[in-house]
Amino acid sequence: MERKKALVGILMGSDSDLSVMEAAAEVLREFGVPFEMAILSAHRTPEQAARYAAEAAERGIKVLIAGAGWAAHLAGVLASKTTLPVIGVPIDSSPLNGMDALLSTVQMPPGIPVATMAIGKGGARNAALFAVQILAVADENLAARLKAYKADMAAGVLKKNEKIDPAVRVLEL
Repeated sequence: MERKKALVGILMGSDSDLSVMEAAAEVLREFGVPFEMAILSAHRTPEQAARYAAEAAERGIKVLIAGAGWAAHLAGVLASKTTLPVIGVPIDSSPLNGMDALLSTVQMPPGIPVATMAIGKGGARNAALFAVQILAVADENLAARLKAYKADMAAGVLKKNEKIDPAVRVLEL
């Protein structure tokens, strides 16, 4: 069976980040977006991380998602070596529960943009959804699937709203 060419690269600084970054992979699978994953550290394997970013576009990658904890420089290192969009996911693996990773990821210097998501699994899910939105700009089928996903999400919320006691529920939304 031939593997589809990856459109999204999911990278993480350590194997301990895999349980968080798997949430991004789950979303990409749900939308049928081919991806690849790698463990590359900005600090322990800087040459390999830089090479990955520099060569990603040539291999057909369109978006990079980088999850890292502690000093969390991975997203910035990748962004410095590519013109592809980079989405950072701060991981809550340190004694500071990810606040250090959040600040390290979001505080990029001018000229090195990184879209930064929330800390942890929710951020990983949103990173993948944001990658899908980026890809959907040039893919009508993916855009339609994304629109249906959001409609289903809204319908689910409204269904839950119906469970509220009618005496206190807002009747017209």
